[in-house]
Amino acid sequence: MLSRLNGKEHSVFTGVAVVHCSSTGDRLETKVLEFHEETKVKFSELSEELLWEYIHSGEPMDKAGGYGIQALGGMLVERISGDFLNVVGFPLNHFCKKLAQLYCPPPDEAAQCIKHDSIPSVDTFRDRSDEEGSGQAGGDRQEAAYNGTVETPPPFPAELLGLIEGFKGSKVLFTACKLKVFDVLKDGAILTAEDIASKIDTSVCGTERLLDACAMLGLLERSERGYSNTELARLYLVSEGEHSLHGFVTLCNDYTWELFTHLESAIREGTNQFHEVSGRRADNLFKCPIPLQDSSRSKEAQLQFMHAVHDLTKLSARAVVTAFNLSHFTSACHLGGCTGALAHALVQEYPHLKVTVFDLPEILELAPSFQPAGERAAQIHFMPGDFCQDRLPEAELYILSRIIHEWPEDKVHQLLGRISERCKPGGGLLVAEAILDEERRNSRGAWVQSLSTLLQTPGRQRSGEEYQRLLRAQGFHDVRVVRTGALLDAVLATR
Repeated sequence: MLSRLNGKEHSVFTGVAVVHCSSTGDRLETKVLEFHEETKVKFSELSEELLWEYIHSGEPMDKAGGYGIQALGGMLVERISGDFLNVVGFPLNHFCKKLAQLYCPPPDEAAQCIKHDSIPSVDTFRDRSDEEGSGQAGGDRQEAAYNGTVETPPPFPAELLGLIEGFKGSKVLFTACKLKVFDVLKDGAILTAEDIASKIDTSVCGTERLLDACAMLGLLERSERGYSNTELARLYLVSEGEHSLHGFVTLCNDYTWELFTHLESAIREGTNQFHEVSGRRADNLFKCPIPLQDSSRSKEAQLQFMHAVHDLTKLSARAVVTAFNLSHFTSACHLGGCTGALAHALVQEYPHLKVTVFDLPEILELAPSFQPAGERAAQIHFMPGDFCQDRLPEAELYILSRIIHEWPEDKVHQLLGRISERCKPGGGLLVAEAILDEERRNSRGAWVQSLSTLLQTPGRQRSGEEYQRLLRAQGFHDVRVVRTGALLDAVLATR
């Protein structure tokens, strides 16, 4: 904890609820007054030896934040902004101000002082509404105060503001990725804003603001020596990393960002807006499963899309292939398998399984650059073809990942019918999609993805029950649905 706070600014929050009781006749009424206090604390840049000396003193062991500012822990703090006592444990000043709102006496009794040997009962308090002058200026406010009806401000809409301004944080991330900020800082590098600006050919003042914003978002660490990647950035934002999401971020910046500017039109018209971004209609692109995979696109754009698909597939691949026990299948065919990321997860989990990746020739031409080294690679075979028209390779298990939701109903039924005809008794179809929760209690990402589907394709997201009905209508008798907790859920249908 102390190492994470070292050299940085953090916030200490305290939440307080005051319950005010009052009587009306024989009834006891309560009014809850809530508030919170924030104090910003800046730690000095401290040596590891000094931190260990403080830890060995024993003082941090019973402290919520790992230090006590009122004692030895004060030596760690460079400055604070706000209430010192809030950091100690309780915002006394703020508390007293709130009490004054509840118990503000009228001017004519301000000087009176009544002593009680014990806490008086509720019955001893007078009803202020019967007093003269209660209708004078300020009387209503005082009456409200004494009757426990002080109006409190609404709660601070932190979550709502996060939604309103969330796009700014996304654009900060997109821009940093596009400028290769995280690549410059890979392998543990610590660089100043001037060094980074020189490497990515940007202004120093603009770069420093971008880096500070990334640090506030938890993407970079900032110290006296400069900036460095956090573990999150090292794992997911360095472009060549094993778990990198850089390709997906790039697609969101270059394509999805613009697409979502047409959301209002999509809602009003109820139709996709793919043509607004590409100049072509998605309806006419179904010789190819996904609009972005159109052969008229440049190889660079095709590769960008494949990077995004590869990144996202890796995130959910293991959750999908382990959602069911697939060990009784000996062969599988991933239709539209793109880079083979899901196929690699399958052979890692089921070493006896042989997998065919069946996709368009222009896709498979670029697929080799995504292949990891390993002894299991020999179990994966890439076969060019169009699964809408060509004969499907023979397999015991067919796989569709992120395909069905992008297609209109007639195309979905045609494809599933073709797969069903090729499936032998006991054969299966594994579907990987973001599944909607019909009660709308969960699956927040799937419901947002549903809007993304509306924007760019004629298809739609479905619930688990809808997938069961859809697949049973095509001759699959046993249809099971598993919510994986990852980006994609899993459906296994058996012929």
